[in-house]
Amino acid sequence: MMSTMSAVTLCECFARDGLQHEPVFVPTAAKRALVERFAAIGFPRVEATSYANPRLVPQFSDASELLKILKRKPDTHYKATCVNPKAVQRAIADADAGHGVNEISLLASATESHSQRNLKRSRAEQWSNIEEMVRMSGGRFRLVGTVSVAFGCPFEGKVDAGSVAGDVAKFVSLGVEHVAIGDTTGMATPGKVKDLMKKVTARATPIAHFHDSRGTGLVNCVAAYEAGVRHFDSSFGGVGGHPAKVKYGGGFTGNVCTEDLVGLFESMGIATGIDLDQLLATAEFCEQALGRELHGRVTRSGLNPLR
Repeated sequence: MMSTMSAVTLCECFARDGLQHEPVFVPTAAKRALVERFAAIGFPRVEATSYANPRLVPQFSDASELLKILKRKPDTHYKATCVNPKAVQRAIADADAGHGVNEISLLASATESHSQRNLKRSRAEQWSNIEEMVRMSGGRFRLVGTVSVAFGCPFEGKVDAGSVAGDVAKFVSLGVEHVAIGDTTGMATPGKVKDLMKKVTARATPIAHFHDSRGTGLVNCVAAYEAGVRHFDSSFGGVGGHPAKVKYGGGFTGNVCTEDLVGLFESMGIATGIDLDQLLATAEFCEQALGRELHGRVTRSGLNPLR
């Protein structure tokens, strides 16, 4: 490990990436309570909602309503996902109304097949969309790029690390300096993580977005840290991934589990800035919101007493 254990910046994704696959609509008031609690216990970045088409992802049909009632914590970035210019128009409208987010994410796929399946358009068409979205945003938001299936595609198999680095460079050329590197269906391994992250850390501020589909999420986070990454996405209880109707993830594409990741980093001497006294209570709060036990290990075992 590195001689100096630098702190990390975590983004809590439960309220967006975590909820998008849930078949039962989570009430707006419950979403508000979740987002406000995540900020209160120390997450400097929180995924609040998505401007997805309500017909396709009805879970976020209340995006503007949620943002209108959401109490904000200073110095916290609240993010909304935008997949096309129409979504950015909605983000701008909410911002003009005084209750918008201060961060939006722009989505790209590393492969043509995944772009066609997930975004319903070619990579070239989506990059044209991204250019338009950046232009439209006009500096109103912090922009975060996302490269999906960066470590492997369920349709095309291996993904060239150089190609992903090229996509990161495209984002940077558009003024998007923060770029999430997505292991969308959990194909990454520590060696591949180090190789790719070393290629992109010199070009941008990478955000490690790993899924734990094959039980490799935490080790990949450590590998990313060793490669110089200091920004990580996670979701309480390991929930999240693609909407339930998308089957190619194999039925379990959940994110890295927040409480387990925080517990691991803190045990390694890596500061997360999260209130550890409230961590497990918040994990249980998330379970109550969904009405079932989730996948957090330390929620059941407790944090490492030797940390």
